[in-house]
Amino acid sequence: MLLTQESIVNECKNRNIYIYDLAIEDEIKRSCTTKEDIYKEFSNILHVMRKSAFKYLSSYSTTATNMIDGFSRKMMDYFEKGDSYIGDCGVKAMAMAFSTIEVNATMGKIVAAPTAGASGILPAAVLIAQEKFDFDDETLIKGLITAGYVGRLIGRYFNFAGAEGGCQAECGSAASMAAAALTQMKGGSVEQCFDAASFALLNVMGLVCDPVAGLVEFPCTFRNSSGVINALICADIALADVKSFIPYEEVLTAANNVGKALPYTLRETSLGGVAMTASGLEIKEKYQGIIEQRRADLDKITNTN
Repeated sequence: MLLTQESIVNECKNRNIYIYDLAIEDEIKRSCTTKEDIYKEFSNILHVMRKSAFKYLSSYSTTATNMIDGFSRKMMDYFEKGDSYIGDCGVKAMAMAFSTIEVNATMGKIVAAPTAGASGILPAAVLIAQEKFDFDDETLIKGLITAGYVGRLIGRYFNFAGAEGGCQAECGSAASMAAAALTQMKGGSVEQCFDAASFALLNVMGLVCDPVAGLVEFPCTFRNSSGVINALICADIALADVKSFIPYEEVLTAANNVGKALPYTLRETSLGGVAMTASGLEIKEKYQGIIEQRRADLDKITNTN
């Protein structure tokens, strides 16, 4: 696998191919699979993403803690008024992001792209793009494969764990992957895909991870909704041919260094940020039993699998 923006851009230019082509070639070599099987797997991934992103657009979710109940449907109520600041596309994208996080909070099936805590961003991004531009599923799959290759670079130079790098490692990485996918789906160049990915991570570098009561709900759901908007605007910036002067792998290295510099209280420990506010601590105490039961349920699922 090529590991620098320059080497990837040059390889794609010389061969007149795209990032998703490199990703497919690499996966075939690594896994002894076929292109057809790769597309079939990504079709399954897209199916799960679509179900989670649309599940609560038309009905109110009910979670164990009630912290994020019905956010997706409330956004759709607002969408239907048609008088938002950012436009219908952005409002519905946020609703989709909320929906996936609500599915996760109700123990439903989601695609951790790249994590459960950031799972709403990539589905909302590619699906709202499909609605707006009438892309076929193959275009979305090519975008998702592009996002996956970008994700492998993130894994090489940075990480996806809030416990290691703060929320920039989760929602920042997801927005970065989504921005590259969106740029690819609109026919952007390989360089523009990396520009978009860079912008999205630059926008949230240093973002902390401070889940209330240790749950992937609050403020995570808002960072997913803002994350999809981040991806959309960064794709537009890149497609306008605005350039990043710092290569993507250097942006990732910088984010990694920033993550290491964050105090442990701001890296998913729930010992800082909004998790340690008076209200945050009250919620933690109130739902401690629910939290322990949820962890026990997750342990059972893990042991069963």
